[in-house]
Amino acid sequence: MQKITPCLWFDSQAEEAAKFYVSVFKNSKILDVSRYGEGGPMPAGTVLVVNFELDGVRMQALNGGPAFNFTEAISLSVDTPTQEEVDRLWETLTADGGEEGQCGWLKDKYGLSWQIVPSVMAELLADPDPVKAANTMQAMMPMRKLDIAALQAAHDA
Repeated sequence: MQKITPCLWFDSQAEEAAKFYVSVFKNSKILDVSRYGEGGPMPAGTVLVVNFELDGVRMQALNGGPAFNFTEAISLSVDTPTQEEVDRLWETLTADGGEEGQCGWLKDKYGLSWQIVPSVMAELLADPDPVKAANTMQAMMPMRKLDIAALQAAHDA
C-alpha cells in the first residue's frame, strides 16, 4: 500500500474530476466513493471523497467546498516517453477551459496544475557539457507544450 496519498480539494467536482483523470491515464481506476451523511457541511448523499488511481498512483479527490483553490505551488508532473504522449496529454488536459502555461506546465479545467515532461528532459538538462545543457534550457524557456525534437536539436547544436 502507498504510504503517502495526494488529496485534491474541490468545491463540488471531486467525482467528475476523478472520472476525467482516470479516463486520461492508462492503468487508472476509481477505487471507491464515500458520501456525506446527515449533519455534514454538505447535503447528505453528496460525494465526500473519491479514492482513485492514476497509472498505479493512489490519489484522493475531496469535495470540501469553495474555501480553497489550486495554485501552481503544487503540480502533478507526468513523465512522457514520446511526443505523441506529450501531445495527447497536453490536448486532453487543456481542453474545455484548461490553460497552457510555460515550459510544459498547464492547468486543467478544474484549475489543477500539471507538468507534461518528456522523459529525455532530465538527461538533456543534466548533460555534463554546460553549453548543451544551456542550449536545452534556452530552447525550453519560451515553449508552452514541450517539443522533444526542438529540444534535442538545441541540445545537439
